[in-house]
Amino acid sequence: MDFAANVIEFMALGFVFLLGAIAVCVAGLFVVDRLQTSDAIRRNYPVIGRFRHLFSELGEFFRQYFFAMDREELPFNRAQRDWVKRASLGADNTIAFGSTRNTNVPGTPIFVNAPFPPLDDESARTTPLQIGPTARIPYLAPSIFNISGMSFGAISKPAVQALSRGAKQAGVWLNTGEGGLSPFHLEGGCDIVFQIGTAKYGVRSDQGGLCDDKLKQVAAHDSVRMFELKLSQGAKPGKGGILPAAKVTEEIAAIRGIAAGQASLSPNRHPEMENFGDLLDMISHIRLVTGKPVGIKTVVGSEAVMRQLFECIVARGDEAAPDFITIDGGEGGTGAAPMPLIDLVGMSVREALPMVANLRDEHGLKDRIRLISSGKLVNPGDVAWALAAGADFVTSARGFMFALGCIQALKCNRNTCPTGVTTHDPRFQKGLVVADKYTRVAKYAREIIHEVEIIAHSVGVAEPRQIHRRHVRIMMEGGRSRPMNELMPGYSSVAEL
Repeated sequence: MDFAANVIEFMALGFVFLLGAIAVCVAGLFVVDRLQTSDAIRRNYPVIGRFRHLFSELGEFFRQYFFAMDREELPFNRAQRDWVKRASLGADNTIAFGSTRNTNVPGTPIFVNAPFPPLDDESARTTPLQIGPTARIPYLAPSIFNISGMSFGAISKPAVQALSRGAKQAGVWLNTGEGGLSPFHLEGGCDIVFQIGTAKYGVRSDQGGLCDDKLKQVAAHDSVRMFELKLSQGAKPGKGGILPAAKVTEEIAAIRGIAAGQASLSPNRHPEMENFGDLLDMISHIRLVTGKPVGIKTVVGSEAVMRQLFECIVARGDEAAPDFITIDGGEGGTGAAPMPLIDLVGMSVREALPMVANLRDEHGLKDRIRLISSGKLVNPGDVAWALAAGADFVTSARGFMFALGCIQALKCNRNTCPTGVTTHDPRFQKGLVVADKYTRVAKYAREIIHEVEIIAHSVGVAEPRQIHRRHVRIMMEGGRSRPMNELMPGYSSVAEL
């Protein structure tokens, strides 16, 4: 009996010791996860957050036995997100065994490799391109790939800080989005595009109109290089910005010029503009007041409407023309929008961009108006396609969100983003450590540009802006592809030679 009692007592002590050891290990992991800065999920959810990485890793091994998810998830699949993650970490971005992409899906672009591409020492980086030749202070834009509009409010303070610093390090511009210019946009020292939305946040008068004095104050910052007048965005054409009340803090309200704690709803269009003539008058006015290039951001609904715009520009003359047009596709994203608009309204950038490029060239405005493409373009192939279709520049928002650590939790509108990207809750924001994330932003931008240059080299040209539609084939039904320049002929034959 004594022996049995001793055994039981020993086992009980061992069990207590084991529990204590487990508790110490968990506490140690908790401290480590709280102090590390590279993983926002582990920082915000110590210990438990480690299971996400474990399950993701196991999924790679078990997917062949159950189901393949690499290319099936929406709006962005695992393969797209993983590429961005590896790029932002500066990790090896090669893959083994073979592509998981089904290239027989109609609409898939296939780049035409050259039999005798330039040698490695014959390739070149894309040269800077001037925007706004008639402005007092034109902008010589250095990069083909830049950060699209994400307002302070829609995204968090540390997210803006990381984007600003990363943009500076990579030499790309940062669009403020419609929420106004915050100190956090400026602190990195990068080039900035100030977006003017329908509510005129940051440059609005007491009556809600455009305030010239505030415009001048914004333009006085040397780092503010251009102004973008937003007519519409891809996720919600015909609907203004929506910032839930929970995200309108005192700080955000002060920057926007609105009341704190109340939902921030922008008008569905600029009240002072009822036609293209009014639009061109506004563009000219902003350019005169600021001295800097002014363009527009829009979603395309039809060719007829865009033709009217270019005809109006030609009738007014070069001085009235927008310096750039940003084409956002109906597949674009946002923090909050009605589902019918996200799903059903607005032409895809895959159709709209080539069409607008043709209209611009047809009206003799190729060297006057630069085209910027946006709308779900996050990987090198997307950017190379856009350049071939006629874009001079490409911008991305969600690609840079992934670089910041976004895991596509789809909680942007709830102020509960688990990675700190789209929340103003300090509990979640601490997961996004600026000192770590800004380097990821820069690495992602650089890797995109580098791999677009690889594609350009492969098709036989020296640098990305020399990629044209003849260098791309589009997969059709039946498993056959056709040259893009046959499906979508360019107006100018020069680009197809």
